[in-house]
Amino acid sequence: MSPRGWAMLTLAGLGIAVVVAALVLIPWQRPPAPRADQLAALRELPADQVERARQFRAALRPGGWTALGVGLLVALALGLTPLGSRLIELVGRPFGDHWIAQAIGGGLAVVLVADLVTLPFAAWRHAVLTRYGLATNGWSGWAVDLLKSYAVSAVIGAVALLGFYTVVRLAPRWWWAFGAAGAATLVALLSFVLPVLVEPVFNRFSPMPPGPLRTELMELAARDSVPVRDVLVADASRRTRAVNAYVSGLGPTRRIVVYDNLLREATPAEVTAVVAHELGHARDRDVPVGTLTGALGAAAAVVALYLIGSWPPLLRLAGVDSVAQPRAFGLLLALVTVAGLIFTPVQALMSRRIEARADAHALALTRDPEAFESMQRRLAGINLADPDPPRWEYLYSASHPSTVERIAAARAYARKAPA
Repeated sequence: MSPRGWAMLTLAGLGIAVVVAALVLIPWQRPPAPRADQLAALRELPADQVERARQFRAALRPGGWTALGVGLLVALALGLTPLGSRLIELVGRPFGDHWIAQAIGGGLAVVLVADLVTLPFAAWRHAVLTRYGLATNGWSGWAVDLLKSYAVSAVIGAVALLGFYTVVRLAPRWWWAFGAAGAATLVALLSFVLPVLVEPVFNRFSPMPPGPLRTELMELAARDSVPVRDVLVADASRRTRAVNAYVSGLGPTRRIVVYDNLLREATPAEVTAVVAHELGHARDRDVPVGTLTGALGAAAAVVALYLIGSWPPLLRLAGVDSVAQPRAFGLLLALVTVAGLIFTPVQALMSRRIEARADAHALALTRDPEAFESMQRRLAGINLADPDPPRWEYLYSASHPSTVERIAAARAYARKAPA
């Protein structure tokens, strides 16, 4: 069988593996959240809060969707015309057109161009966040965070590009197989290592002082059989008013992280409700599950890029001879961008189901639906979340259940919970 035949067979196997993993590991049965309870919760929320949240989301929407469209057009222009290959050649020329210079320098240049074109929309978003009081870091802080993000992405991108094109040169007929294995490994590595290495780049962490809340959170984790090393406080308030908490790390590095502004804005019971939700993710191994499905998806994507990217009409449009050339990176970026837009609703649906299970876990762990509901109201008010967003937008990109869904789930739990 030819390499292409093996690639088609491998893609079919990976596709089946992704579907099976999703069917088995994703909680497709979500806890009840009756629509009647949702509408009742919506009516009970302060009208001015709901209106302000919807105005905020309406202000963000034009820039967000335009950035999505412009990003797609730029990716297509770089990948389905010779522009991308010429840019990579230009970057590699001072280095004698060496393949490493084209692979790393040219690849990063293509990504940077795509990022710079959409940079005005990122600035627009920051301006809206500032106007509505959610961003607290000013333009200088925003610029510093942006540069940090570019630097982290450049390091990861350089390693990935060098590894990918090294494999291509060493195994020109079977690079897709080694590339798929490498992509899966990289996803797994980044999933477990990146949070520990990158979080300190953007935030400073300090241990939560001893006291009743810290004791309650540590006991909550122990009761949930989720061992954690410490409870840390992140200085998120220097960047945002949004409130959050999460569980980070694995094994000896696992810790509960609470935003400092959450501690200021919420009651101890509400903080406990948020942490219980995050412990649910750890207890149900949502990060390993997401890593597994992501790794399988990444491997399948590499094989699909090999098969689709070798289609002669696409190669002619891109002005390259092979998708494995460094000059063809623009074409790879275009295909990945299109695939990302297509699969966004599927990823969002899976995320909503996982988040709904974590909500149910928090309710069962704390047995305090009132605190859970109170926290959802507070989260919506501070984070300016539309409590009942437009259905089309919700289905396409919402990663969490809506505020009214979460409140309705808490009320449904309260009706069923033993007295």
